[in-house]
Amino acid sequence: MSDPMKSAGERVRWGIIGCGDVTEKKSGPGFQKAAGSELVAVMRRNGDLARDYAERHGVPRWYDDAAALIADPEVDAVYVATPPSSHLEYTRMAAEAGKPVYVEKPIALDAAEAEAMVNACEAAGVGLYVAYYRRGLPRFRRIMELVGEARIGQVRTVSTQLWRPAVEPGTDGWRVDPSVAGAGYFADLASHTLDFLDFLLGPVTQAQGFAANQAGLYDAEDAVSADFRYESGVLGTGLWCFTTGTSRDMTEVVGSEGAVRFSSFTTDPIELETAAGVQTIAVDNPEHVQQPLIQMVTDELRGRGRSPSTGRSALRTARVMDTILSDYYRPG
Repeated sequence: MSDPMKSAGERVRWGIIGCGDVTEKKSGPGFQKAAGSELVAVMRRNGDLARDYAERHGVPRWYDDAAALIADPEVDAVYVATPPSSHLEYTRMAAEAGKPVYVEKPIALDAAEAEAMVNACEAAGVGLYVAYYRRGLPRFRRIMELVGEARIGQVRTVSTQLWRPAVEPGTDGWRVDPSVAGAGYFADLASHTLDFLDFLLGPVTQAQGFAANQAGLYDAEDAVSADFRYESGVLGTGLWCFTTGTSRDMTEVVGSEGAVRFSSFTTDPIELETAAGVQTIAVDNPEHVQQPLIQMVTDELRGRGRSPSTGRSALRTARVMDTILSDYYRPG
């Protein structure tokens, strides 16, 4: 990547492509509140909705055309908050315009598209960052500290489970349309945990999995099991099902002297189990959960730090997910 785009004293002026639900609270206000950051333009194909968002959030300009937003000389960097099927197109457009990109997760429909995005941004000398915001959240940073400080000794295994009841048919939207999302809820939700485990434990070197559609409610997979081996030697398992009668959200990292247990999608207290017993550690999320990562990305663009989530790290997660889902989407 080229040198930082801004000096430490300058603000990064952001434009959003796709100002939908995720931008209302999780991310959009973070671009306005992060130090050295400013949200100056938003785009949505429906111009009335784009104008409404801009008026409600105090954003100076709105567009109904992505190319126009990217061409805006007062937009320094672009946040792509559309479904995965359009990430490659918009990332290429921004890269060709010489503008860094922060893109929603998962990074793309599949690893091939993700790699094309990474290559486009590297060729243009601009940064590519992905909204795997758990890498920046204080709650998950605390988990990093517990494992990094060897509070549980040497890590041996990790297991993760996410079970959720089926949603009412017809209300799933694009998240269970593989042509738009790349897969089903596995891509939308499991990607967060898999990416954080990459951050916590290092890259996965081997993976295998099985996927199925057990309830027949939509075309995407609704149940997935997986095994993986990390570069560090840690062994892992995962089980995800989105048509269960009960809910579960638990990841357990087991070490030679204890274990750490945590939820990926709630703020339930972290559990640290050692010879001394079980300790609970409560860490709340900020109001805008993406703001800590947005701050890190903005800092990197201003030459003041490094983002922990990049196109390269997200590409690793995309490759793992592709491998796990290969028997379902690419049989034979």
